[in-house]
Amino acid sequence: MNISELQIHTILANERRQVALDQLRMGRGPIAVRELSHYIAEVESGLSPPPKPLRESVYSSLVQTHLPTLHEAGVVVYDCDLKEVTLSSHARSIQVYQDIFAIGEFTWADLYRGVGLVGFLAILGSLLDAPGVSVIDPLLWTSFSLFLLATVSVYQLWTYRFSIYNLLSEHR
Repeated sequence: MNISELQIHTILANERRQVALDQLRMGRGPIAVRELSHYIAEVESGLSPPPKPLRESVYSSLVQTHLPTLHEAGVVVYDCDLKEVTLSSHARSIQVYQDIFAIGEFTWADLYRGVGLVGFLAILGSLLDAPGVSVIDPLLWTSFSLFLLATVSVYQLWTYRFSIYNLLSEHR
């Protein structure tokens, strides 16, 4: 099943659906809708436990709107009788658009930006004779920064390669 870019945009345009997909990716199997709604309400409110009216509102919107939308798009398998939801194998096509880094909630762009900024500051500090940093030659800082950017790029390509491999092996 191919998900169109319009469907992907529609799915990811809603923050509750994004949080639901992120939480489903963290799990290894079916999640009860009640548990999922509790988690989303915690994220939205920043409180643990979240307020009951918010939990109920999130639960209703999941059951009436978000889970049926995700199910119709083929991203999740939603069992409305058992009130359980699981990611389908097609969820990977959405994940590419979310671009979340494997560690924490940083995107690849955030990681590249951070590595570039740290490298730039180290080189600048070395050129301006900043204490501690100026001990190392700017050329060495430049080389190290470029090596680190290359390492991050290789890691991203490597993880992408295995995600594609896993996706293809699921379809065999």
